Amino acid sequence: MPSWLKTSLKILAGMVLLLVLLLVGATLYITFNKARVLKMVNQQLDKSVDGTLIIGDMKPNFFKGLPDISLSLKNVLVRDKNFDRHKHTLLDAKDFDISVNTAALFRGAIDINHIEITNATIDLFTDSTGYSNTSVFKKDNKQVTNNKSESGSSTRLKKFTLKSVNFTIDNRKAHKLFNFAVNDLKGNMSYPDTGWHANFHLDVIAKSMAFNSLRGSFIKDKQLVGDFVAGYNENSGKINVKSTPLNIGNDPFNISAVFETAKDPANFFIHVAADQILWRSASALLAPNITLVLNRFNLSKPIAVTANISGSFGVSGDPLLYVTAKTKGNTLTMPGSTIENCNFNGTFTNNYVKGKGLGDENSIIKLMGLSGTYNHLPFTIDTGSIVNLTKPIATGNFKSVFPIADLNYFFEDNVAKFSNGWADINLNYRADIVDYKINKPRIQGTIHLKEADINYFPRNLMFKKTSCSLNFVGDDLIMSNIRLQSGRSIVTMNGRVNNFLNLYYNAPEKILLTWQIRSPQLYLGEFLGFLSARKSAPPAKARRVNSGNIVDQLSTVLERGKAQMHLEVANVHYKKFLATNAHADLLSTDNGVIIKTISVKHAGGSLRMNGRVTQGKNLNNFILNTTVSNVNMREFFYAFDNFGMKDFTYENLKGYLSAKTNITGGITNAGSLVPRSINGTLDLNLKDAALLNFKPITGVGKFAFPFRDLKNIMIPSLNARFDLRGDKIIINPMELNSSVINMDVAGVYGLTNGTDIALDIPLRNPEKDANITDKEELKKRRFRGIVVHIRAYEENGKMKVGLNNKRK
Repeated sequence: MPSWLKTSLKILAGMVLLLVLLLVGATLYITFNKARVLKMVNQQLDKSVDGTLIIGDMKPNFFKGLPDISLSLKNVLVRDKNFDRHKHTLLDAKDFDISVNTAALFRGAIDINHIEITNATIDLFTDSTGYSNTSVFKKDNKQVTNNKSESGSSTRLKKFTLKSVNFTIDNRKAHKLFNFAVNDLKGNMSYPDTGWHANFHLDVIAKSMAFNSLRGSFIKDKQLVGDFVAGYNENSGKINVKSTPLNIGNDPFNISAVFETAKDPANFFIHVAADQILWRSASALLAPNITLVLNRFNLSKPIAVTANISGSFGVSGDPLLYVTAKTKGNTLTMPGSTIENCNFNGTFTNNYVKGKGLGDENSIIKLMGLSGTYNHLPFTIDTGSIVNLTKPIATGNFKSVFPIADLNYFFEDNVAKFSNGWADINLNYRADIVDYKINKPRIQGTIHLKEADINYFPRNLMFKKTSCSLNFVGDDLIMSNIRLQSGRSIVTMNGRVNNFLNLYYNAPEKILLTWQIRSPQLYLGEFLGFLSARKSAPPAKARRVNSGNIVDQLSTVLERGKAQMHLEVANVHYKKFLATNAHADLLSTDNGVIIKTISVKHAGGSLRMNGRVTQGKNLNNFILNTTVSNVNMREFFYAFDNFGMKDFTYENLKGYLSAKTNITGGITNAGSLVPRSINGTLDLNLKDAALLNFKPITGVGKFAFPFRDLKNIMIPSLNARFDLRGDKIIINPMELNSSVINMDVAGVYGLTNGTDIALDIPLRNPEKDANITDKEELKKRRFRGIVVHIRAYEENGKMKVGLNNKRK
């Protein structure tokens, strides 16, 4: 062996032996001088406390912490001088191990390199006045560190370990409560020129992390495991902390934080980020008041989340929160609905309007680029917001383009069924949120329907190739470019509802929809659904989602609202009836139609009417006041199916009719007059008329005038008044002057039975007076000669004609 190696080994062995002797000596020194060393430790620690410090016992551990000497302190107790008042012990450690510098110990100084606290409770308490039990530590440490007779290492800690430690920060003044059950906390510290640097491993359970104890705790009862890097800068007074990463529960987070200790009280800034976390896992980390709201919603797939939390440890109330969330292709469930293929970039802050405080009332949720499919309807909302979580208000711009048949999933056969065509919606909305559902939205914007087929169930109406534009302007609804086609009927419409948004939810019965309606041809038979009472919708399918308040209210509005219609129709068809140049003003109500005025051209003349139709379950009652001017009688009676008469038809008439009626009656849902339902009065005037083959007259003619042509009675003029009483027509006394016979007529004509008519018939032939033009002379001659008094009546279902011996 080379001599230099032997020499080196001897030196090394001597150094090891010297070290062992030093350690043994130090251990023996502490063992035989326990009281003195304990006093030195107490004196060293006492320099940093202003209160009570009790160390129950102290033992050296030879092999622990080599080459340092480890002192094991038992039952260490630290209390401030006001403990008797607040009863919060700052430190109660069953085991408190200190690793000290061996060389410094022989110099009569304590240099602490490592502290290990086990089975302990640390309670940092601040009462409602701001007093803290941390005042036990002296604030003027410069005097200690500047004392040249002491080692500066006493203010520096190189290693630390905490196990089974309950750590609490309880600030009653600021309403903050942080409580952690520390399973394991290990770290190393170094001291560059500007402060200190630390690396540590953390394993704790967060019993409470309440930035506002009145609201509750964040990450309550969650386990936190991770490695941290921390540093302190003496110049700025800031502590920077960063995790790499931190597991909270089963989810990994990247955490960074800044604590401004130079300020009193200290400020904090915490940044939390998770690339993939489930909605419910994220909501469980927040305060109960926020969790309660968020748990009403859910996203099926993980989302990316960040959160910034900042505030002051000495200020009460909520910290400043700013949260972001991103998702794509997710499924969002919320009260009453589900959104498929959901995408958004979201933010939340509780400082919406700066200067108005931090809290639910000043909170806002923003969803940028929100898109998805709601009940088969695709939509986008460029920016949606929910302001004020206490009384939330939702706003946004809603856009959607979709096949109109998709509306069937939304209405679920409750109001109408749609097919063909497209819908284009662009609406700005503002709505309250009640029980986490959109309630009574107020909207601005447009809805366009194109080439749609609509089956409107309540009125059993079918519209083809329907197009319309709905414009919400201010509180009003303006409808334009509406085209409806039902069978052969084509209608174009423009409408308006003033104060629509105010009345829609609060007073739908006050809604008045004003229509301007035009049509080249209208077949009334295709709109008979308006005659019948509103029908119940077909049984709804099992609801997959709640259709929402707005749909239910739409049905109510359609049922209770009123419509004022101004119509201009070129041609109106109804069965045999044809009218041209029709004008009408109608008002539809929840139980019928008020006819303000209707005017049409018909049968060479004109008709005007007003009245009302009241809907019933199977029968609709009407009241009509009608003025007929110079219409062709044959065409008129043909068009109206002889007004329900069978023995007196259009084939018995010729000439021109003018009349006024005031009648009531009934009409079926199919649009037919109810037999024997008409009551009222009829005043008529005939010009250039003829009575053709009217059996009651021809029957009399066979008996009294066998040689006169009673089958074609020419009537230059006739004025008459009839009272209509169901199946009876009361003929008020009238004078009939004709080419064949003159007569006075009065009595009852029965549509089914009960006919009893009195006729006074002068036998004088009117042809003898054809050349007389003097009306007074004609009147004198009218009843010259023999006058026959005849009675035409019904008996046992047969018509009988005889002399009227009982005539008065």
